[in-house]
Amino acid sequence: MGTTETRPWDIAESLDSDERIEAYLEAALEEGDATLVAAALGDIARAKGMSEIARQTGLGRESLYKALSPEGNPEFGTILKVIRALGLRLHASVDNHPHN
Repeated sequence: MGTTETRPWDIAESLDSDERIEAYLEAALEEGDATLVAAALGDIARAKGMSEIARQTGLGRESLYKALSPEGNPEFGTILKVIRALGLRLHASVDNHPHN
């Protein structure tokens, strides 16, 4: 019987279209967890190329990896720079069923 080689699954490999990226970030935003949103942005940045995102934002690549990790706590300004560099936009809408 042969052996099966496995490797950890990486979501960044699945973020191969604008539609998938949009749906992934939207799902993270729906959760309302800042840590999850930052980590999702990190996944998207890895899918697009962290070095290029670092160059566009003027931030260090290692700093971005750290800030956009599940353990990171990026400043809102960093989040906005990353969103812009990724070619994404955030939209506000009225929630007719707010959560208390």
